[in-house]
Amino acid sequence: MNVEKISTKKVSDSVGEQIEKMIESGTFQAGEKLPSVRELCDLFGVGRSAVRDAITMLKGKGTVHVKQGEGTFICEFDPTKLFNSHLLLSGSKDIKELFQVRKILETGIAEMAALNRTERDLEFMEGVLSNPSINGWESDYHFHMAIAKAAGNKILIQFVQFISTTMKKAMIDFHRYIEKNATMVKTIVEHHDRIYQSIKIGEPNKAHQSMIEHLNYVEELLQSSVLQKVSG
Repeated sequence: MNVEKISTKKVSDSVGEQIEKMIESGTFQAGEKLPSVRELCDLFGVGRSAVRDAITMLKGKGTVHVKQGEGTFICEFDPTKLFNSHLLLSGSKDIKELFQVRKILETGIAEMAALNRTERDLEFMEGVLSNPSINGWESDYHFHMAIAKAAGNKILIQFVQFISTTMKKAMIDFHRYIEKNATMVKTIVEHHDRIYQSIKIGEPNKAHQSMIEHLNYVEELLQSSVLQKVSG
């Protein structure tokens, strides 16, 4: 097994980085038990305290978990960790990055929905858009989820659910921000209707374009609402 011997900087940090690299490369697999402390000491040429500190650091990051009397194990991948609302929506840069993901993901979903939607899917979407009892963030959530379901891919539905959970607080605040501006509300309603009509007539290119225009507009308004909140 080829590994780098530890020499400079804080030894435990270097050990932790080495272990992370080995996990990323597949040397250590998710769910697998790490070698013992003694074996890791021999592997990296360091003392026991450095290995123990490295394991404590990796445990804090959620990379490994320790089972008393059994050893240290590599954590399974948890996709929900990708969508930590505090990390993703704490500022302008985070919103930009999240919307980059949405534009890649949801434009493709809209295209698939235009190709795969059923009459039942269309009826549900239309019901969401025309139901006066649901509005604001709730209406927005149900509409985008309806598009994901119409695309017919369960994994994509889960991704949209993750993103929606991440954005919930920010989007609730966003809808409160725009609700007093009739022009903004009207524009978003029109965007949703254009997306729906494109899906209804089975035009994936139009669905893609309508979705990207909608997301660009919402991102711009959301950035403005966050800036206003910070300056206020």
